[in-house]
Amino acid sequence: MSASQSSDDLTLLVKIFGKDRPGITAGLFDTLAAYSVDVVDIEQVVTRGRMVLCALVTQPSPGLEGDLRATVHSWAESMRMQAEIISGRGDNRPRGLGRSLVTVLGHPLTAEATAQIAARITKAGGNIDRIFRLAKYPVTAVEFAVSGVETEPLRTALVTEAAALGVDVAVVAAGLHRRAQRLVVMDVDSTLIQDEVIELFAAHAGCEDKVAEVTAAAMRGELDFEQSLHARVALLAGLDASVVEKVRSEVRLTPGARTLIRTLKRLGYQVGVVSGGFTQVTDDLKDRLGLDFAQANTLEIVDGKLTGRVTGEIVDRAGKARLLRRFAAEAGVPLAQTVAIGDGANDLDMLNAAGLGVAFNAKPVVREAAHTAVNVPFLDTVLYLLGVTREEVEAADAHEER
Repeated sequence: MSASQSSDDLTLLVKIFGKDRPGITAGLFDTLAAYSVDVVDIEQVVTRGRMVLCALVTQPSPGLEGDLRATVHSWAESMRMQAEIISGRGDNRPRGLGRSLVTVLGHPLTAEATAQIAARITKAGGNIDRIFRLAKYPVTAVEFAVSGVETEPLRTALVTEAAALGVDVAVVAAGLHRRAQRLVVMDVDSTLIQDEVIELFAAHAGCEDKVAEVTAAAMRGELDFEQSLHARVALLAGLDASVVEKVRSEVRLTPGARTLIRTLKRLGYQVGVVSGGFTQVTDDLKDRLGLDFAQANTLEIVDGKLTGRVTGEIVDRAGKARLLRRFAAEAGVPLAQTVAIGDGANDLDMLNAAGLGVAFNAKPVVREAAHTAVNVPFLDTVLYLLGVTREEVEAADAHEER
């Protein structure tokens, strides 16, 4: 609304709908221009080739509204479109305080789940101002712009509902920070990669089952991580150091990992990994993927053999959160602008310290405590939580290939 226009001024809502084709928007406003009206607001949506175009304009000079209505309807008919014109006063009603962006991921996204999420937003006191599809594959991702309720209570209300409905929901505060540079820090085992690195080493030592049992208990939070780490690494004593190259070749990236990192780097984000695994693998991943930061434990090697010990500072649950803060300081990114991704109990401190903590195919204790959860096997779906659309990812890839 212009500064000279009050909330009591008469306005017209002009709605055009029908099959989309080039020239509709230009044609409508060319028609309206003959009546010297001002544009107050515009909204246009195209779904499966069908357009809905809404224009909120000031009322024309006295005596001309009837002619404007007739002309717009005649023009719409000539374009094989339909028109609706509604008189009213002023602009849209002000949005309520407390603005959030709610991203819903479904595989598939059912009508029932969508209805329940929308109803829960309403019950929490929120109003859905706009809905936008971010992606149609490998998951369906839609974003709701919500006002009228603060972010934290909305997040609390929706997370429980989402788990029951089998969809993933992320709730973040709307604002300029979403467009700012960010730091994304990931766990490695079962997050960036599909494997548990220590189990790959253990397979070469013939003790994979013993190590896997201890690993699973540690990730569930049933064992102290440092003690479990020392116990598992001790089983590797005597392995030839040449096994490091074999393990590196066996590591399998999680589907979507390269796309996630490539896209984040194009956006100017900095990306790092922290791991309870080993630098012998994370340093290689850093080089291969162009990561900005990497920190993990280091297997001690003496005379070409693994000693069964680790050296240096242990990267455990508290250590991961400490490293997130250190990386953020080095990157010059406020902690509120950081995103942490992980799956295990030893990631919880890091997930809670970040501005957005994402539990990726995580254990129940982690899903319940994180800001949001992603339960589909595609790491690049995290991009949708940041407001990046699938079309933008594909367009950037196509441009890079040219």
